[in-house]
Amino acid sequence: MSTLTPSITQDSSNIFLGGGEMGALMRSYDWASHPLGSPDAWPESLKSTIRLLLNSRFPMFVWWSQELYAFHNDAYLPALGEKHPAALGTPARVLWAEAWDQLGQIAEPILTGGAPFYAQGLYIPLKRKGFMEDTYWTFSYSPAFDDEGLVNGIFCACYEETMTVLGQRRLKTLKDISEGTSQIETLADACQTICHLLTQNVGDVPFCQIYLLHEQESEVQLLGQAGVTETMAPSVISLQEELGKPGYWPLARTQRSRQKEVVLHHGGSFVPAGQVPAHEKAVMVPIFRPGQEDMLGFLVAGLSNKLDYDLPYQDFHELVAGQIATSIASVQAQLETSRRQAYLTELFQQAPVAICIMSGPEHMIDMANPGICELWGKKYEDVIGKPVLEALPEVRNQGIKELLDGVVQTGIPYVNNELAIELMRNGALETVYVSFVYHPLRDTQGNIMGVIAIALGINEQVEARHQMEAKNRELLAINADLDNFVYSASHDLRAPISNIEGLIDALIEDLPPQVLQREVVSRVVSLIQGSVERFKRTVSDLTEVAKIQREAGEDVGSINLAEVVEKVCLDFDSAMERAGARVETDFTSNASIQFSAKNVRSVVYNLISNALKYRSPERPPVLRIATDVTPTHVMLSVQDNGLGLKVSDHGKIFSMFKRLHDHVEGTGIGLYIVKRIVENAGGHIEVESTIGQGTTFKVYFKR
Repeated sequence: MSTLTPSITQDSSNIFLGGGEMGALMRSYDWASHPLGSPDAWPESLKSTIRLLLNSRFPMFVWWSQELYAFHNDAYLPALGEKHPAALGTPARVLWAEAWDQLGQIAEPILTGGAPFYAQGLYIPLKRKGFMEDTYWTFSYSPAFDDEGLVNGIFCACYEETMTVLGQRRLKTLKDISEGTSQIETLADACQTICHLLTQNVGDVPFCQIYLLHEQESEVQLLGQAGVTETMAPSVISLQEELGKPGYWPLARTQRSRQKEVVLHHGGSFVPAGQVPAHEKAVMVPIFRPGQEDMLGFLVAGLSNKLDYDLPYQDFHELVAGQIATSIASVQAQLETSRRQAYLTELFQQAPVAICIMSGPEHMIDMANPGICELWGKKYEDVIGKPVLEALPEVRNQGIKELLDGVVQTGIPYVNNELAIELMRNGALETVYVSFVYHPLRDTQGNIMGVIAIALGINEQVEARHQMEAKNRELLAINADLDNFVYSASHDLRAPISNIEGLIDALIEDLPPQVLQREVVSRVVSLIQGSVERFKRTVSDLTEVAKIQREAGEDVGSINLAEVVEKVCLDFDSAMERAGARVETDFTSNASIQFSAKNVRSVVYNLISNALKYRSPERPPVLRIATDVTPTHVMLSVQDNGLGLKVSDHGKIFSMFKRLHDHVEGTGIGLYIVKRIVENAGGHIEVESTIGQGTTFKVYFKR
């Protein structure tokens, strides 16, 4: 049996075990040609430290020996940027040459026994992306010991705070803009203040300019700039001007694209491609009206040459543009408010309604327009500046002051659509009907300081309504008389017509057969009998009308419409067979209503009867009967393919004794009865019809 001695490669594998990308890189590194030599000769303390940092997810590195050779883990790679992978094994003084004046003062004393170092959010400019970049770090430098316990390097655990510091700095800028423009009253002052506040954050905004579009959107005006010592930018720029002039940013491109664009500049002026070499950059950001797509103008902001223009930096500019838009909207709103105040003052005087404003516990009349003075029957100089009860002493005991007190105390508006007030007008007390609103008047802190009264004299409307109500009462009385007449007539006419019918039957019995056989006698008898039958049908229909008026609430129960339709169709079975009619039904599962059984049968009977009576001679009749349910009604529809009606006749068919076709017999009262039955129960009926195609009746029974 032989003993295997671990090789260098095996030792190296154990040292750099795991560790992700950096572990693999260390395992493949040519350590034999490095001043530190092969890993099997390294101190155990260095090996342990390397194993520790390779298997940690927190950014760590160790600088070993007096030369400070660099070892680091995967979590530290973002800090290196372009310096990876060459950083491995490189002396820290070379690796971070651009910052060693700062870092060396911290690290080198630790090598000679100095105290460990800790910093939070320390600013360190680093060149890791091809330019000197502003970075911020929270880190600690601690001594790294060799196997003899002597300091032979530096161990560091670190965390980059750049995004946090930049985020806080940018949030402060946005907060400053919001607070600094809250009370500004002009657009020029707002834009200039914003530019000044932006360039206070010179690390993000070396300079800035704000251009706002004119109404025609063909030119812009420079309303604010800061951070540019000398500029050729004119106060107004046409968006159609050629590029290349000093200060003429290519804003037309941004206007068309509606997207921000990064461009080159020199000293705050745009530099077209191919002209003066420029390494400074600026961004042109469109400014949109808050919550809308309308463009207000543009922000031009210089970009820091010490920061990468990453997504957070871009978001900052978007937020700045949004804050500018909000400030502009606020100023515009204030200007519009001032304009409206002047307009409202004029409108107050010319308003076609009566308006006054009262303040204080005694409701002092501060403003009164001509309309309110006319309503009160007073002159302006007699009421202005006086308490309401002094200006209008006649309302003292009419509850007006109490209503005003209630609005002031509760903050709840009071509305009255028709109040009768006794006012002294033209030297005499006069009853005036008024519709008015008492609305609380508040100051900027929301405290109630008075009452706004808006009133409208409605004497003419009230008088007209009273006349209308009298007419309605008269019509109701007439309608009641008609109902009583129909009821009486339907009963009183039964006896005479029965007597006439009996006398005719007796006459026929007494006439000799040879006389009855004569053509003229037979025809007269037939006409008389036909007239009697029609008279009886009319009386019967009048009786039905009387019943629906007097018995509308009787016999009410749960009715299944499908069952009613089925039974009524059986009554018409022979008539349908003779006509070759076909009935199609489609009933919903819940087609039940609370209704009078005989009345709902009358409705269905009349609708099916009409569909058969007024069928087309050109085709067999087809009846489609269905139900549907709405939130408030159960709808029964009866559709036929019969003669149809003109649109102008739709409203006529529900009138009493109205018949639009004379080729079938009838009194013209059936649909009138249907309509009255349905409406008396809180429903309604609709008709849809086309000449030559058919008719559909829809009856809505209240649920």
